[in-house]
Amino acid sequence: MQVILLEKVVNLGNLGDVVKVKDGFARNFLIPQRKARRATTAAVAEFEVKRAELEKIAAEKLAAATSQGEKLGGQTVQVSQKAGVDGRLFGSVTNSDIAEVLTKQGFAVEKAQIRMPNGPLKVTGDHSVSVALHTDVVVDVTITVIGEQA
Repeated sequence: MQVILLEKVVNLGNLGDVVKVKDGFARNFLIPQRKARRATTAAVAEFEVKRAELEKIAAEKLAAATSQGEKLGGQTVQVSQKAGVDGRLFGSVTNSDIAEVLTKQGFAVEKAQIRMPNGPLKVTGDHSVSVALHTDVVVDVTITVIGEQA
């Protein structure tokens, strides 16, 4: 299916690109998330009329993400979980736990924006995770996992 992108999509293209994607990806993700529209001649013509407005909105989103990234970059966040004497956690620290702590600190972060390269954190100590605030803005945050004795 041919779609026209209404915003930048990772590994696919930039705003205004007409790309061919699988039908399910377009129907189930791109179109409902308002990231793309079917590339009909009418839709392409309508996009060209709205292009400047969409580019302005995209630039504002990027600027907001950049300013939030400057504040968030290099932060150290403490998360406490129950742990055994050897430092292994009884549960794990997931991206939703980290997003919850960051939201309490005043950063508007969703769990889908947290990138954990090695999966959930299962031991106490310092761990580095990435927060993708925008497709072009990714900052590193240090997570300190503190073990509570059960």
